[in-house]
Amino acid sequence: QVQLEESGGGLAQPGESLSLSCAASGTWFTINTMGWYRQAPGSERELVASISILDAIEYADSVKGRFTISRDKARNTWSLQMTSLKPEDTAVYYCHAGAVTLPPGRNAEYNDYWGQGTQVTVSS
Repeated sequence: QVQLEESGGGLAQPGESLSLSCAASGTWFTINTMGWYRQAPGSERELVASISILDAIEYADSVKGRFTISRDKARNTWSLQMTSLKPEDTAVYYCHAGAVTLPPGRNAEYNDYWGQGTQVTVSS
C-alpha cells in the first residue's frame, strides 16, 4: 500500500505563488506516475500535472507556463510550484500516485492512490 502526505497550499492573491509537496510512504514495486489533480466546487476532479517513471511530463492547458511539477526520485517526493496564480486556480488539490504493488500470494496490482487534499484559494 502507498500512503501520500501532502503539504503546502493556502491563500494567495492573484499573481502570487504557492507550492505543494507530496511524500509517498509504504510499500510498492514501482510508482509509475506522480501528479496533482484538483477539484473546484461543482466541478469534476481534473489533472493539473503529472510526471511519469520515464520523466514524461503532462500539464493541463490552463496551467502551462505557470505551474511546474518536479520530483525527487531518491526521496519519493514530488512538488508543484504554482506561479502567476489566478482565481480560477482555486480548488482542493490532490496528490496522486499510480503505483504497482506486489501483494503476498497475489499478482501485481496497479492502483491509484490519493492524498487527503489541500485547499488552494486565490483571491484578492
